[in-house]
Amino acid sequence: MSTINTRCSNCNGLNRLPIDRLSESPNCGRCKTPLLDGHPIEGTPDNFSALINSEQPVVVDFWATWCNPCVGFAPVFEQVAEERKGEVRFLKVDTEAQQQLAAQFQIRSIPTIMVFKSGQRVDIINGALPKTQFDQWLNQALSKG
Repeated sequence: MSTINTRCSNCNGLNRLPIDRLSESPNCGRCKTPLLDGHPIEGTPDNFSALINSEQPVVVDFWATWCNPCVGFAPVFEQVAEERKGEVRFLKVDTEAQQQLAAQFQIRSIPTIMVFKSGQRVDIINGALPKTQFDQWLNQALSKG
């Protein structure tokens, strides 16, 4: 059985999840907080492929801690993740810590936001957006594919 590792957004505990049970709304083993809905998930080479290949659409924010627009956009991304829990999954990939993923997706500027459906990229946008514009772009991206 294949598994992925993901960190809890509440307690930062590391959790191992069976890939074939991702749709069952798993909770953190330590604090019982839902793991995959309502908060962005840390994207790593170990979990990225399994998460974007899920039936649920996935929005990925490629960012870095030193990037001021990325840091400014983070609260917008988190708020939209909370508002769309259960509908869309949100991932954050730190391009400094996960250089392999940044190279794989040819990230040249940050923030770069991508939307995936069943493992296929359906849209991409570069740059931070205000919440209203991000919501509008996301609605259009989710209607594709």
